[in-house]
Amino acid sequence: EYRFTYATTLTLIHFVITFLGLYACAITGVFQVKRLEIRKVMPLALSFCGFVVLTNISLRYNSVGFYQIAKVMTTPVIMLIQSYYYGITFDTKIKLSLIPICLGVIITTATDFQLNLVGFIFAAVAVIVTSFYQIWVGTKQKELQVSSMQLLYYQAPLSSVILLFFIPIFDDVSFGETGLWNYPFTSSALFWIILSGVIAFAVNLSVFLVIGRTSPVTYNVLGHFKLVMIILCGFVIFHAPPDP
Repeated sequence: EYRFTYATTLTLIHFVITFLGLYACAITGVFQVKRLEIRKVMPLALSFCGFVVLTNISLRYNSVGFYQIAKVMTTPVIMLIQSYYYGITFDTKIKLSLIPICLGVIITTATDFQLNLVGFIFAAVAVIVTSFYQIWVGTKQKELQVSSMQLLYYQAPLSSVILLFFIPIFDDVSFGETGLWNYPFTSSALFWIILSGVIAFAVNLSVFLVIGRTSPVTYNVLGHFKLVMIILCGFVIFHAPPDP
């Protein structure tokens, strides 16, 4: 209804609101701000922005179906990285559970007639960058000895500043009819944009909490379960047929 199609700008707004939410939590005593070196948090901020940028590019070159399926590969890629770079071992049952995931991706890739080499490369790089981001969300909390809130307090503003440079590339910031500066920012539209930011604050914090207290693999499994429940509820409650 509101047609706010400026994805990168919306992501920036979400992280600004996330930072403001964390700032409010800090001054009310929910957590204490811990002084961190920017260079130690920068890889996390850069990997997040890389994930956002590469996702936008992947959607430009790939079908939505292949994009969604490619995201599923994040779980096996995370396990591969953690095994070879961090020396983490996984149970055989967990490894075997990856077989249907990989087979599904292979079948989808082979039958997607819109698939092209450029789109495939961007999708693959996006999965790798996303995997490193999720791994670092957990390892940085341990390395810097900080809580989820303390780490996100630094990452949110850093990512916001970096995203500023990508907005002119991916969003229409012209003064034309479809440009950002000509968008009708009604009170209703602003309400929903800000509300989405508040929800994003909760989601961003939950990501850091779940990964910090469990693991990136657990977080991804929860994500798959959420997707299944959305499809199931849509089919049972709203009689919406699942997308092919």
